[in-house]
Amino acid sequence: MTHLELHLWATPKAAPELRRHLHDHTFDVRLCATELLTNVIEHVGEGTPVTIRVIGGQAHGRTRIEVTDSAPRTLPALLPATEAEESGRGLALLDALTDRWGVEQGPDRKTVWCEITHRAFHNEPPLRTALPMPLMGL
Repeated sequence: MTHLELHLWATPKAAPELRRHLHDHTFDVRLCATELLTNVIEHVGEGTPVTIRVIGGQAHGRTRIEVTDSAPRTLPALLPATEAEESGRGLALLDALTDRWGVEQGPDRKTVWCEITHRAFHNEPPLRTALPMPLMGL
């Protein structure tokens, strides 16, 4: 089973670095991993040390992405975003692209994780259909 573990500082420059490490993974995996990293930057704080784990891959039919930080009480919340808001869609996107996601808390850390089944590999229909998001500025 493919396993990647990275130790990074949660900064805007870490997002392209993370995507480079995931170049062999699908677009959805790269997008979800980047969204989880961005949530740490936005809600825990820039410069927070994070551990990112990616387990599995398309050849295995499933990928699990985990992002661990040191803020166990700062929990993600799936909230509706209005058309006028410029942010707040990351978890909605994650929820639409993944089969499931969640949080594991420890006394001094939390891990936000998600799992993606690669349906083309299994030749299965998607479990859910993402709703189109309004395009801003068009």
